[in-house]
Amino acid sequence: MATDTLARPRASSKSSGSFTHLEALLTQREQAGRYRRRLTLDSPQGPHVILAGQATDAEARPLLNFTANDYLGLAKHPALIEAGCRAARDFGVGSGSAHLVNGHQRAHHQLEARLAELTGRPRALLFSTGFMANLGVVDALASASREAGRSLEILHDRLNHASLLDGARLASSGTTAVRSRRFHHRDLEDLERQLTRSRADDKLVISDGVFSMDGDCADIAGLSQACARHGAWLMIDDAHGLGVLGEHGEGLVGRETSLADVPVLVGTLGKALGSSGAFVAGSDALIESLIQLARPYIYTTAQPPHVAAATLAALETIAREPQRREQLQARVQQFRDGCAHLLAGSGLALGLSPADTNDSPFIPLTPIQPLILGSEARALTWSAALRERGVLVSAIRPPTVPAGSSRLRFTFSAEHTAEDIAALLEALEAVLAAEKAQPRSDASQASIEGVTP
Repeated sequence: MATDTLARPRASSKSSGSFTHLEALLTQREQAGRYRRRLTLDSPQGPHVILAGQATDAEARPLLNFTANDYLGLAKHPALIEAGCRAARDFGVGSGSAHLVNGHQRAHHQLEARLAELTGRPRALLFSTGFMANLGVVDALASASREAGRSLEILHDRLNHASLLDGARLASSGTTAVRSRRFHHRDLEDLERQLTRSRADDKLVISDGVFSMDGDCADIAGLSQACARHGAWLMIDDAHGLGVLGEHGEGLVGRETSLADVPVLVGTLGKALGSSGAFVAGSDALIESLIQLARPYIYTTAQPPHVAAATLAALETIAREPQRREQLQARVQQFRDGCAHLLAGSGLALGLSPADTNDSPFIPLTPIQPLILGSEARALTWSAALRERGVLVSAIRPPTVPAGSSRLRFTFSAEHTAEDIAALLEALEAVLAAEKAQPRSDASQASIEGVTP
């Protein structure tokens, strides 16, 4: 099979003591259509992928891949591969230590300087993953407020990435000095009300730049203006905007955006840049504070130097090949235009409904395009049906998204061709027609074997 489908061991009749409930919880999740299974690729990441064990014949069938975050198609770019191999030969495949011991190598230092230049910030600091970067920033700022004897209130968008939600939850746990509250998604009025009510000494507003499951964008100007009125700091996680948006690929937060408007900027390197890791960009005081206080930075091994070298090559590539962003935009627009015709009269549409979002004068086109289907079973059914037609797309279900908003999350790459998008639309049309031809009760059922999260 193409997924991890090993049978779970049955609970022993003699089981006693701690965690005997795990098997029951797993069974409940599976019955609810929320069980996650991994895919195993037997090919490089790209617009076409091969799943391990997906066919018994000698030649496995490639699937059209609309489930990865390799937005610019750099994950297997020759320049990145060559840079990584060269650095591995020169510096080895492991950094051997944490940044603050002796694991910080020349490639790391060069990459931090280049990321600061790209984002228009004085400095940048590398982290091993985006999750660690977000946890590290929130924890460090909360620690700084506590050490200074000040109170902190964290206000974060309800649909932020799990790493931001967890960072706020952990920072506010077990203390009265730090409080965490959510505001309604992209709702500046709700944020304004909560900022007005806050009596905290320090206030930190946190938002995704491009929201990972919906593909919509934060109103950076509106958020920064609200923060300025209340003396708050704004933190933006631009994981899905970096490399894709902006005149130079700097992301949703443009180079011209001042430090006063966005004091904390987080970006990841494993999406549009095609490698791995993350960074935080900001003032000298912010970066030095993270070096001193961010536990996920202090107490972990630095990323391998050849990964940093490959990322430097990625930054050179996006500067040298701006047409990649243009190609990506063209493919997304082709898909949206096709869906507007295909889904007309079906009751389905891409993205959230107008009632769930705020109008914005600036809504960039992003490579994340969700088709909201509602139930877990329906999303799983569509995902499985598309795979049978040669298309790989993930069924995203709770708790990743709110209940009742299970979806197919289509993601696009600059390496996709117009023919790839046409094939996707043709497959979608066939799945929609097949569902219409079935009784409603049958159409809502799904076999979850081998379907992605």
